[in-house]
Amino acid sequence: MAARQIISRQPNQRLEALIQEAGISNAGLARRVNIRGSKLGLDLRHDKTSVSRWVRGQRPRGRTAAIIAEVLSEKLDRTVSLEEIGMAYGKNLASGVGLQFLPNLASAVKMTCELWSCDADPRGLIFGPTVAVSTLIGPSRDWLITACDAEISRKGGSHVRVADVEAVLETTRALANLDRRFGSGHIRSVAVHYLNSFVSGLLTGTYAEGLGRRLFAAVAQLNKLAGFMAVDTNRLNLAQRYYIQALRLAQAAGDRAFGGFVLADGMGYVAPHLGHPGEVVQLALAARGGTRGQVTPAMAALFHVAEARGYALLGDAHACERSAERAIEELDGARPDNEPEWIAYFDTAHLADGLARCFRDLGRPHESARWAEMALNSLPERYVRRRTLDLLLLATARVETGDVAEGCHHALRAVELLGGLRSHLGAMYLKDFRDCLARCSDSGERAEFEDRLAGAGVMSGY
Repeated sequence: MAARQIISRQPNQRLEALIQEAGISNAGLARRVNIRGSKLGLDLRHDKTSVSRWVRGQRPRGRTAAIIAEVLSEKLDRTVSLEEIGMAYGKNLASGVGLQFLPNLASAVKMTCELWSCDADPRGLIFGPTVAVSTLIGPSRDWLITACDAEISRKGGSHVRVADVEAVLETTRALANLDRRFGSGHIRSVAVHYLNSFVSGLLTGTYAEGLGRRLFAAVAQLNKLAGFMAVDTNRLNLAQRYYIQALRLAQAAGDRAFGGFVLADGMGYVAPHLGHPGEVVQLALAARGGTRGQVTPAMAALFHVAEARGYALLGDAHACERSAERAIEELDGARPDNEPEWIAYFDTAHLADGLARCFRDLGRPHESARWAEMALNSLPERYVRRRTLDLLLLATARVETGDVAEGCHHALRAVELLGGLRSHLGAMYLKDFRDCLARCSDSGERAEFEDRLAGAGVMSGY
């Protein structure tokens, strides 16, 4: 008994060294872990004594180890793995689960279900370092050259009913609406639990050809939503995996159009965060090439906006403007009644939002502000997170054009909304605004905004 205690409580010198390297106190680390946990819906109450116990070799419970690694990653501005902090216990998905576009459908279903299972595990096994952008390019190539599955019917397990597929679709709608209103920090764990506990049983059940295609199409939509939720909770390593499997599920459904949607709107959203803006253009082109003759005007508009964003990130203003013009032309011809439900949201407001980001990335704040205002004027109130982001886009653009007072006004409106959100994207846009304010305003204006931000009680470090 005593021998086991000695073995299990060997000092964690790796963690101690990283804490020292980060220049953070035990109390400071505990506070950051608690804040990050709260954004994930966890009620963590660690203090400096907790950190001392970890350094002495105690294993934290649940997902705390993964959160420690992420807090230190943020502080050190580099990826810190569970192994580096001396807490890589058992299985760790820094490996390949979910990162392949498998040609065999049975193997693909197994991998998708394993992804959900690992993500739902309370030990946080899937939290690992962000993987390379090449993991997006390979699957997009495989999708382009691979024909849709000839047969997807299956026998084994419980029989899937039409009502089961309708339930998945209705659940996806409900989760998407909640996500837009409250942010993914509130909703992601619910989506993962539903996928792991219910949807996995459907994919491994019994279904005929026609119903099976509908099932895979429905699950692809929910899986893509889960991918975005991973982005909005700053889990890019998870987002990659969810998007790749959404692409494979769409292939099984025989839905090339939705596959292109995953490439342009999902993988293309992640690529710049991995430091590869050029791949945004390639993914958008792959989406267009792989869906030729199968897209509606709204889909085509979205593909062109994604391409424009890639060119903007590369600093190619001419190509960006050309793609933006094509997007506007395509959306003019869109008729909501003739569009699939999953693209129906892409309207004038979302087009304007995309173009506001393009001109922001090109360093043209006047045009960015114009498009951001257009987005806000036509965006429904229920899109709380999108309204928050567009307000911060507009605020940043106004400060860059010299109108600091108006910029701060819009930013404070965003802060009011951000108080009801758990959104990494919201926190990131707020940080961008504060950085802009530090560059473009005097100390008095900046201090006044920071005082009002502090009074709002928004946790901006999420």
